[in-house]
Amino acid sequence: MPEDALIHDRSQPMPRLLEIMRRLREPETGCPWDIEQDFASIAPYTIEEAYEVADAIAREDWEELEGELGDLLLQTVYHTQIGTEAGLFTFDSVANAIADKMVDRHPHVFGDESRDKSAEQQTRDWEAIKAAERAQKAQRGTLDGVAIGLPALLRAVKLQKRAARVGFDWPDASHVLDKIVEEARELEEARDHLGRDEMEEEFGDLLFVMANLARHLDIDPESALRATNAKFTRRFEAVEAKLAARGKKPEESDLAEMDTLWNAAKDDEKATCRAAEIT
Repeated sequence: MPEDALIHDRSQPMPRLLEIMRRLREPETGCPWDIEQDFASIAPYTIEEAYEVADAIAREDWEELEGELGDLLLQTVYHTQIGTEAGLFTFDSVANAIADKMVDRHPHVFGDESRDKSAEQQTRDWEAIKAAERAQKAQRGTLDGVAIGLPALLRAVKLQKRAARVGFDWPDASHVLDKIVEEARELEEARDHLGRDEMEEEFGDLLFVMANLARHLDIDPESALRATNAKFTRRFEAVEAKLAARGKKPEESDLAEMDTLWNAAKDDEKATCRAAEIT
């Protein structure tokens, strides 16, 4: 069959991948699991694959990045195959839509606008173009179009950026720090005197203000937290290694011992960093 030839033809990577997905979803001969999936069931995998791409980049594992980018591309192919079957869109229409958007949003590259402007001006122009696009979609509110499905921390930053564009923002980070203190006190009061729902609400308020502080300091909160997660993992593994050298497991230790080993792991890291700087 011609389709079988295409499936094994490495000289046509994109048509090959599209045909593989079409065959996987074929009702009579495809894979039962793939046939059962829909947009909603695949969406969590799409998010997961995007994070795995970011993880490979953070670790500078370029060989793994190649594979993770393929996994992420497969998610687009999966969604577009479902869309094709439902008569909603096709891979070609999706590709053309993003190509059109990139051309429209870069008149200084594909049009007659001058490229002789700062990155800040280009950012403002980009936002103006996106605002016009939202207006065409009847998205009139300042916060319209900020995707609900985004990770909560990322969505908080995007909401705050939108509000800041119309002047709803603190003038500098010092005001945000004052608000953090206020929210922390309210969380403490909720913990001591109110119920769980109120405590959860105040905790959310505190996280929201922390995201705002990150925006004012020009810090990506997701990236910062990922780095701290990695640091915690690295140091706790060092604690486990030091306990193993003593013939112990963490559950056979106590907080005082593990805290001492944690500080030793921190000192080891600092010494390693200093040695690297000297060399």
